Amino acid sequence: MPRLKVSVIVPVYNTGKYIDECAPSLLGQSLPADEYEVIYVDDGSTDDTPGRLEKLAGQHPNVRVHSQPNSGWPGAPRNLGIRHARGEYIQFVDHDDTLGPEALERLYEHAKRNDADVVLGKMSSTMVRPRRIFRHTVDACTVDHDELMQSLTPHKMFRRAFVEQYGLRFPEGPWFMEDQLFVTAAYLKAERISILADYPCYYWMRRDDGGNNTRHRFNPRYGFWPNLRTITRQIKDGTTPSDDLDALQNRLLHRLYQVEILGRTREPEILREEPAEQRPRFEAARELAMSEFPAAVRDGLSAVSRLRAEFLERDDYDAAVALAERVREVKAHSEVGAPRWEGGSLVADITLSLLRGDGRPLTLVERDTQLLLDPELLDGVPGTEDGWEVRDPFRLAYAELVVKDRDRQDWWYPDGEMEVRLRPLGAGRSQLVASGLLRLDPERLAGGRPLPRAVHDVWAYVQLLGIDRMVRITGDHTPGTPAAPPALTGGRLALPYWTVKNQLALDIDERQRRLGPQIAEVAPENAARANQALPLPSITAAAGTSTARLQVSVSDLKVDAELVPEGDTVSLRLPARLQLPSGHHPVTLPKSPVPLAYAVVRNNSLLRLEGPAYEPGRGQRLLDTLRGHPAPTRQSPTPGPAKKR
Repeated sequence: MPRLKVSVIVPVYNTGKYIDECAPSLLGQSLPADEYEVIYVDDGSTDDTPGRLEKLAGQHPNVRVHSQPNSGWPGAPRNLGIRHARGEYIQFVDHDDTLGPEALERLYEHAKRNDADVVLGKMSSTMVRPRRIFRHTVDACTVDHDELMQSLTPHKMFRRAFVEQYGLRFPEGPWFMEDQLFVTAAYLKAERISILADYPCYYWMRRDDGGNNTRHRFNPRYGFWPNLRTITRQIKDGTTPSDDLDALQNRLLHRLYQVEILGRTREPEILREEPAEQRPRFEAARELAMSEFPAAVRDGLSAVSRLRAEFLERDDYDAAVALAERVREVKAHSEVGAPRWEGGSLVADITLSLLRGDGRPLTLVERDTQLLLDPELLDGVPGTEDGWEVRDPFRLAYAELVVKDRDRQDWWYPDGEMEVRLRPLGAGRSQLVASGLLRLDPERLAGGRPLPRAVHDVWAYVQLLGIDRMVRITGDHTPGTPAAPPALTGGRLALPYWTVKNQLALDIDERQRRLGPQIAEVAPENAARANQALPLPSITAAAGTSTARLQVSVSDLKVDAELVPEGDTVSLRLPARLQLPSGHHPVTLPKSPVPLAYAVVRNNSLLRLEGPAYEPGRGQRLLDTLRGHPAPTRQSPTPGPAKKR
């Protein structure tokens, strides 16, 4: 038996049908079945889960099942799985999630090639926004990589020898954030960490019954505050303190402070919960913030986050609520130039900004050499009557464009960067905006590979002044209309359009859209005539693309036609033989009554194609008649009587 490369550890408890939904993705991996094992650890299930597991183990030799009394949390089952694992690497999977078909093979190869202790595989999710950490593949980094703290779930691949060397284990029993304790310990100890961002490895899915392993929202009963203190001290013990805002320790603690501490002071939580429940959380967050987090962590926050921290330190709950109410109304706004095709990519100029609840720009105001946060935003927020200084408007500010595959929930990152800048508005006011060029290449966007057949929506994520938003890239256009001409790329049609919500989207290979409606309005402009291939100036062709096949109707006959690239344009080609009566026959596309062309047929043969605007003259019609009938045979005259001279 070959040496096992990977042990997949899956803790389960009363999982029921979700075992059957997850199992095919684990057992259908491209890695040979004798090179990996799947270890299910049942945490004392009381439903039919044990029977389902035994059935799987009976059908698949690489499936093993272990059981233990109920511990109430995934930590203990994961630890039991570690003890029984035989693979060189360990991959943790939750029972209600799935893996990409090539996940284990790609992760293992990436780990071996880079001699990595930990490998983060690209995650796709129905539950959270895209993570910037998966923008680029990284061969090797360490804990000082700025994006690592974005990903603290356990759904990663770990070298088993590394786990044993440092005795890495999950806390057992009801221990909230047990994954963060394990993962931060691994980050601090690892000599080499790799990131695989060019293939969706892990699908973190939302269960239809709401019963995910992550179902426990913040709850102090599970030891939230002492556990957070433990994680914080683990980071502090493994790093060097510094007053530098950008020192490693402060950057690592920033994520915990921003998410776990300030999360108790910001929308939606502080506005969702009753004050009787939320005030104790606010006070507990303040105690931990003051006792465990260095001042440099708070000072390193961006403007609005720093104001939240100020209210927390003052123990001013009412001011925090008032600020949350105002910030909740802030929306992200996108400005989009006309999308166009350039060099095989869909290109558009994008500018992103924030608007107040009244629809006006969120501004910065100059006063006495200071830059102040928008007074309209702070109107009615106690303690801000004299304004709130924005020390560095660019602090932690960034924006990125992302493209979402509707079918698979995959997020991809187009080429190009968004530049954050101050846009003058006059009268001492300015607005922080992010601008850049969307460049969406359908043949490279999916991790260097072509986008699959699907509708791909264009989004942006912005983080400006401490306010973060996901925003649809929208335009001022009629919903459902084309956003740019169709393109032939990679032998498939790419159809840009505005959705019913006016969001820019790209349909690859006619997943939902059809070519017909895209070019119905411009087809009559085509006055050309050709042989069997008619130029279609309304469709662009990417360099190096191949022929695409499509079905058209010639009168009532369904015909398999081709779109043939010719330079940067496309021609429509029909078969040479058409079983149709002689005459002019309209050529139409599915769902489009407007003729794309007319086929001129004689004796079941296609003479030529004509554009809808082409008007043949009498001479052309005579030539068609002659071309459509056999040429007359010339005969010698019959000799007659000799003519007298």
